[in-house]
This record gives sequence, C-alpha cells and structure tokens, in this order.
Amino acid sequence: MLILTKSVLAMMISFLISVMMGIIVIPFLKKIHASQRLSIYLEQAHSSKKNTPTMGGLIFILSSLFIYLIFFLLGKIRMNYTILIIIITMIGYALIGFLDDYLIIKRNNNKGLSEYNKIVFQLVIAVIFFYIFSIAGNEPLLWIHTLGIKQNIGGFYGLFILFVLLASSNAVNLTDGLDGLAAGLSVISFLTFGIISYNTGWLEGYEDLAIFSFILVGSLLGFLVFNISPAKVFMGDTGSLSLGATLGAYAIVTRHEILLIVIGIVFVIETLSVILQRYYYKLTHKRLFLMAPIHHSFEKRGWNERDIVKLFWIIGLLGAMISILFGVWY
Repeated sequence: MLILTKSVLAMMISFLISVMMGIIVIPFLKKIHASQRLSIYLEQAHSSKKNTPTMGGLIFILSSLFIYLIFFLLGKIRMNYTILIIIITMIGYALIGFLDDYLIIKRNNNKGLSEYNKIVFQLVIAVIFFYIFSIAGNEPLLWIHTLGIKQNIGGFYGLFILFVLLASSNAVNLTDGLDGLAAGLSVISFLTFGIISYNTGWLEGYEDLAIFSFILVGSLLGFLVFNISPAKVFMGDTGSLSLGATLGAYAIVTRHEILLIVIGIVFVIETLSVILQRYYYKLTHKRLFLMAPIHHSFEKRGWNERDIVKLFWIIGLLGAMISILFGVWY
C-alpha cells in the first residue's frame, strides 16, 4: 500500500507542477516565436494551428525530472542503474528533438537535423544505454515471458537496443499529428508500464522505476491540459522523440520489448501506415491511404479531429489492458 500511495502522490504532484510549468513555458515560447511549421499538405485543414507554439515537451520533461529530484532528495525514491538508463534516454532524446525543433524554427521551414545526424546521436545514446545496462549485470537476452522464450543474443543486443529506441521514438513522432493524440496515448502506455514494473521484482529498483513511470503520467496529464483540442502548445520533436525512446527504454529494462507492440498498438499502426504508403506508392504510383500517417486519412474522410483522437485512445486502452493481462497475470 505504501508503494501505491507514493505512486498516487507522485502522479498528483507532477500533474500540478506540470500545469504550473505550462503556465510559465507557453508564454515564453510565444514570446520567442517558437511556432509550429505546418506541412504543405495540412495548411488548409490545420490553418488555425499555424501560430501554435511547439517544443512544449519541455513542460512534461522538466516537470518529471524536477519531481524525481525532489523525491530523491527527500529519500522517497532511489538512484540505481535502471533509473539512470531511463533518465539518460529521456534527456538524450529530448536534446535531439530540441535541436531538431530549434533548427526548424530558426530556418523557418521543416528542415531540422539531417537523418544522418539523428542516427549518429541516437547511436551514441544506444551505446551508453548498452554500457550501463551491461555493467548493471543484465544479460543480453531476448526474453518473451508469455512464450517462455529466453535467448542470449550476445553483442547483437546492442543493435537490438538501437532498433527498439529508433522504432519507438519515431513511432511516437509520427503519431504526434493531432491535438492530444500522442500525449494521451503516452499516458496510457506509461500507466501500463508502471503497473508492469511492479511485477518485475527481479529487476533492481523496480519500485522506483514504477514510481517514475507514474511521475511521467502525472506530468503528461498536466501537459494535456494545454495540448487537448484546441491545443495551446504542441510537444514538438522535443517531446515526441523523448517519450518514444523512454517507452522503448522501459520495454527493454523490464524485458517486455515484444509486448511494447501491443502496449503501443496505435503507434505501431501509425508507423505501418507510413511504411505501407511509401512502398505501395513506389510500386504502383498510387496511394494506399488518402494520407499517412493514418490519422490524417480519417481527417480526409471528414472525421472530426476530436473523434479520431477518442477512437485511437480507446484502441490504445484496449491494447494496454491486453498487455497488463499478459505482462502481469501470465
């Protein structure tokens, strides 16, 4: 009960701090003209969002780190290798996203960091991740609990880490196209990982890992106050890349990499829609969907933005419930 109480307290405090952070950060972003740059394909449908500030991911990232620091100084949460991996991943990808957002704003177009530079930075983070993961005594195992599969893949695990972080960060980035969509789905995903983390008693610092997950949930809920339609701020790459990579990091340290596909089922669907659209067009010179990612296809069909977000949240929630069933019960 003490762990549950600490988790609820952490969520509540992080929510309040995130709201206060939003009240401070959003006017500052407006003042420096950190406005969202719209795709030419969305200028008409999303014209009302043209001057909405971006880089709002700073709100929930700074709030989460601040609350963690306070809890750490008060002795309510500990520092260990597991938490260190999560925090380094979160900050590292936030910095990549921040640089990307900054360059887009400075150049006044949608050209931020080059793909090559992004890959290099993400490779550095993956190497640091793998190093800390290894010195913490973790074996390079591909572990599927439900199927009873436990395979040592040796040095290939470093590449596996890079793949998971790349896939998860880009999946959330692609999904971040409608007000509240990526943030709401991230709330569901981190809530799920918080519950699953409590069941990983074999993992060093599993209780602290769970509490940090709930801190993130509270901060994201505070961010949603400003990000729900009509959004007053967007998370930008600063937020989306950081959230996606942190989700991937949680999947890796809790050994639920495969289950991440179900937990983030909407992120997976969005990513697959982009991949399928690209290759289908190359083969046939026709579009498989009206527009990709697939949430824009729903928009093209006349769906209201809020209805699309609600539908995707429901799908995400169903995926989360199935994941808890397999991640905790079985």
